[in-house]
Amino acid sequence: MPENHPVRGLSLMSGGLDSRLAILVLKEQGIEMEAVVFSSPFFKIKAAVEGAKLLGVKLHIVDFTADILELLKKPRHGFGGAMNPCIDCHARMIKRAGEMRVAMGFDFVSTGEVLGQRPMSQNATSLGIVERDSALGGYLLRPLSAQLLEPTVPETDGRVDRSRLLALTGRSRKPQIELAKTRYHLDSWPSPAGGCMLTESGFARKLREEAEHEGLDDLFCVKLLTRGRHFRLPGGTRAVVGRDASDNAALEEMRRPGDVLIHTENVPGPSILLPYGPKGDDLETALALCAAYSDHDHMAEVSLRVLSDEAPATRRLVPPPRESFQDWLVR
Repeated sequence: MPENHPVRGLSLMSGGLDSRLAILVLKEQGIEMEAVVFSSPFFKIKAAVEGAKLLGVKLHIVDFTADILELLKKPRHGFGGAMNPCIDCHARMIKRAGEMRVAMGFDFVSTGEVLGQRPMSQNATSLGIVERDSALGGYLLRPLSAQLLEPTVPETDGRVDRSRLLALTGRSRKPQIELAKTRYHLDSWPSPAGGCMLTESGFARKLREEAEHEGLDDLFCVKLLTRGRHFRLPGGTRAVVGRDASDNAALEEMRRPGDVLIHTENVPGPSILLPYGPKGDDLETALALCAAYSDHDHMAEVSLRVLSDEAPATRRLVPPPRESFQDWLVR
């Protein structure tokens, strides 16, 4: 390594407090830091984008969709409380970051992990599994707990000053909050939860249901899981019912050739998307569903517009009670 070679690190960035602190601890040593966040339909990356901007570091956004769909089918280390393969997912992310390290000339990969903070994914055994499975060979640095872990290559060869790294442990976040406020003068940060939809029990049920019917290879149907209420109609059709104007607009934009979209005309109501079109008599059921979830205020009839590969059509229905559809709601 040339004598004047600047030390460069690549840090995984969730956008939460720990990932921000990990970068700040390393930047304090004059290390040039960049960050990476992995995107998929299940991950929310807004906090990472905002965090990188706040810290003044370049953020690499890497598509992780194919990776996470593969891991969901058969995670080597199992799931957490919902459908979250946390250990396998984190190891894969770090492995991908390790490939970037080699390709882009970074000296190490770092994370904001804290020993013992999460009982499943951040205990000593899990941290060891992640390091082994990610195959970084001593180039994975955890600056917030580094003094409690074995030294990494950049620590032993002097690129990183181990004495200036931290020894945080446990589930309490008080030490991190104290550091953030008094040492780094941060005044706000996102809450620890909420970055991954796979940890949410309701979303996990929808994902399992889709895995049983369509499987997880259809990316379009996987992306639909992030929108609306989902019903499995008697003929087997998936019906995605918009909850609000944002859902409705997204479903209308997502419609492809072969899909059917239903929306109300004379009253406010949902848009309903039937991916790949209806099976059997499910179009009639979907029309009734749309009428039921409209704001019909007990009107005698609701006017419905049907958009498909054929000419648009209008139907009028007496709205049935919503309760009659509850057995088909995926929840």
